[in-house]
Amino acid sequence: MDKRWELSPEAPAEAVEQLAQSLKISPTLAGIMCQRNICTFEEAKHFFRPTLDDLHDPFLMKDMDRAVNRLNEALHRNEKILVYGDYDVDGTTSVALMYSFLREYTTQVDFYIPDRYKEGYGVSSQGVDWAAENGFSLIVSLDCGIKSADKVAYASAKGIDFIICDHHLPDDDVPQAVAVLDPKRVDCPYPYKELSGCGVGFKLIQAFCQQNDIAPDQAYSLLDLLVVSIAADIVPITGENRILAYYGLQLLNGPRPMRPGLDALKELAAITGEMDITSIVFGFAPRINAAGRMGDAKNSVHMLLAKTKEEAIKTADIINESNKARRDKDTNITKEALQMIEEDDFLRSANSTVLYKESWHKGVIGIVASRCIEKYYRPTIILTHSNGKASGSARSVHGFNVHNAIESCSDLLEQFGGHMYAAGLTLPIENVPAFRERFEQVVSATITDDQKIPQIEIDAPIQLSQITRNFYNIIRQMEPFGPGNMRPVFVSECVYDTGSLRVVGDSHLKLRLTQDGFYSIDAIGFGLSDYYHRISKGIPFDVCFTVEENIYRGVISLQLRIKDIRIK
Repeated sequence: MDKRWELSPEAPAEAVEQLAQSLKISPTLAGIMCQRNICTFEEAKHFFRPTLDDLHDPFLMKDMDRAVNRLNEALHRNEKILVYGDYDVDGTTSVALMYSFLREYTTQVDFYIPDRYKEGYGVSSQGVDWAAENGFSLIVSLDCGIKSADKVAYASAKGIDFIICDHHLPDDDVPQAVAVLDPKRVDCPYPYKELSGCGVGFKLIQAFCQQNDIAPDQAYSLLDLLVVSIAADIVPITGENRILAYYGLQLLNGPRPMRPGLDALKELAAITGEMDITSIVFGFAPRINAAGRMGDAKNSVHMLLAKTKEEAIKTADIINESNKARRDKDTNITKEALQMIEEDDFLRSANSTVLYKESWHKGVIGIVASRCIEKYYRPTIILTHSNGKASGSARSVHGFNVHNAIESCSDLLEQFGGHMYAAGLTLPIENVPAFRERFEQVVSATITDDQKIPQIEIDAPIQLSQITRNFYNIIRQMEPFGPGNMRPVFVSECVYDTGSLRVVGDSHLKLRLTQDGFYSIDAIGFGLSDYYHRISKGIPFDVCFTVEENIYRGVISLQLRIKDIRIK
């Protein structure tokens, strides 16, 4: 599939020059820093040397004083506290974080994760009933609750108070809880708005420690769980999130032993090097999520709370089996979905994809939608049967607001929610054909030609000879990478292979590139073997790439990871 290369606008030359001189780095790297709004020596110092002292005062968050006071009251009265969280990674890490902290101060604490299929997303009536039946008088909800005004009122009628820790956009009707902690509340002055759900829970713990003269290390010891939520929930790794992620990764990478549950997960994911955001996203997140997709998300929490490696491995094995089952379902359903598109003349040429099949597993349809976009790059909705309705997940392409497109069809739906790039929806099965037709009309009328082409965002053009060990070391100091601070992508023009060109594996290119015939560097392009014959003719070409370390037989060298190639 052809890709569009989008070069970032150049930063102001004067700011770039000043930053390059003050930091003694190349203008290319100074330009990238300025593009990321790090333009002064002081801003760069905070960026390159994150410190926990730069975390915001948790009491800046609206209702934080009320939340801490109610928590103190519950502990002093020996009330039963229920920690309630969603079934995805952010929710389960949040529950593990809050539960493991509270159980240091009370035995009257338990946790609850709703069943994905019987109860659905967020706070459920069943969960409130369970809390009432078991004598809980305080629920602390994490990564959910901001849209549960009716459930909070229902709990209140049963004598149960709520502290909500959420990070989703609130409705106009903010729940009447004892405290609603959500930096996205329009009336919340908290300076950083992009915390994960687990991050909001952490701020409550931080505030509790602050008010009760507890050493802050009690809170900081939980940052290994928090970084997993930050990575998996794809929140921006900027500002406070970057500090929290930086120190969370330090916990994951030693020198102290890793939390048994995460250590077991690392072993099952066959991660051998240092943990980073990418290894969490691809190694940890699918396995933790699989517990809720294919079975019981409580298994994820039990694994994260395990005291010993042996205990953790037992639960991690169950989770890993769930992930294998998830992968099988995902692969098979993706094949079916792609075949449905390929065999339908209308679908092949449409601007959107809407597919429904009664037998598809609800736990993987979001993944299937993303897989379909890899082949047919356009807004995609995958629907299946659930409780007598058609229920599904939507995924979008760069720059297109799928939530708005779904909202334009709201008269055909029973409910929907989400954001620009991902959404969920439910509708009567008999409305699926009409919805498919309307959604296609809306997408066709609003999507641009550029949005139909996958985009690679490039930070800067560069000469290959600029890529030195010192250059790479500065890039390393820009970690952790993720949304809002992606690994820099460069473009080099008129390069050619020095004669090392070969295909490795099924479809990967291994090359050694040069521009001037003097300086050369190894490169690998995954899935790019189609370019082999044209490159082998000695034709110059352009490449866009990231720079990474390669370790082979104990030898460490720099190499380029090619993202795309353009033949001259």
